[in-house]
Amino acid sequence: MNISQQEAKRIMDSGEDCIILDVRGAEEYEQGHIPGATLLPLSKLPARAEEELPDYEQQILVYCRSGTRSASAAIILESMGYTNIKDFGGIMDWTYDIATD
Repeated sequence: MNISQQEAKRIMDSGEDCIILDVRGAEEYEQGHIPGATLLPLSKLPARAEEELPDYEQQILVYCRSGTRSASAAIILESMGYTNIKDFGGIMDWTYDIATD
């Protein structure tokens, strides 16, 4: 399911239980990411999803740089049986806080 960045931010700020999933590469993540995001590059997603994301019903908010990889990640996760995936596109359009830690 696609959601707006405003809706993603609302979910993050609401305290709802969710995972913020960044599917970019490590270098991109280090240059700036959404605070609290978990890095799981798209290329490693099929092999590591079950280990990193054990709850198939967990709300997962997924993003990348421009929205292409996050859309692919949502399709992959749904095909693996994850039921609560929300794709909010790319960090390029994110107008909220960015972390570099």
